[in-house]
Amino acid sequence: MRARRALGKSLVVLVMALLLQACGDSDLYTDLSEREANVMVATLARHGISASRVAQDEGLMTVTVDEDRFAEAVDILDRLGLPEHDFANLGEVFESNSLVSSPVQERAQMIYALSQELSHTVSQIDGVLTARVHVVLPDNDLMAKNSTPSSAAVFIRHTPTLDVNPLIPQIKTLVANSISGLAYDNISVVPVAARAPKIPQAAPQSLDSFLGIAMPASSVARAGWIFGILLVLVLGLAGALGWMIWRHYYRRSYDLAPPS
Repeated sequence: MRARRALGKSLVVLVMALLLQACGDSDLYTDLSEREANVMVATLARHGISASRVAQDEGLMTVTVDEDRFAEAVDILDRLGLPEHDFANLGEVFESNSLVSSPVQERAQMIYALSQELSHTVSQIDGVLTARVHVVLPDNDLMAKNSTPSSAAVFIRHTPTLDVNPLIPQIKTLVANSISGLAYDNISVVPVAARAPKIPQAAPQSLDSFLGIAMPASSVARAGWIFGILLVLVLGLAGALGWMIWRHYYRRSYDLAPPS
């Protein structure tokens, strides 16, 4: 009984190892939220690439893709700004272990927090793939006559189909109203159109033969792995069945043998 269990476990381990090697899937991105994983899988599907979601701990997801199309999938998602950039909020920026912060540190944290919050807001506009807002708040003396005005620069990477010109005045107004003392004319917006990923067109695939069966040439290797797995499984089961039959008849002949 123990020998049969050990043989069964060995066969299961061997089949699982062969199946994992035959699948050839690679982790594309890990530690994603369910929404991010769904968006990435749907985006790749629209571009003819099959991807899967694998659940992790704590509700996180991993997106896997065929190893042969790994580079193509990374290029498509990168051009479309996926996965989305994580922006720090005010609470995260000002979270500090130190009891007392210097004025310089607090000012730098405030500028960084404003940039992160505004970048996050601008990136939510439909068609905007990436947004960065760089805020300059000079430490001016209120009594000085020639003080340097505050300014801001907004970088936008958008889809090629987005008409960004009508959005520029709205973005400048948004930034000006979000920062005290920042004038509308001191805000510059630099839009850059991203390259559109090429959607693969269906092309006739070359056919090859495996055991007399016509199939796409790219599937022959995987068919060979599957056939090998099935062959090993059948041979293993046949060997286990033969051993059990031999064991049964050996015991039976031993029990029926006359005592010496």
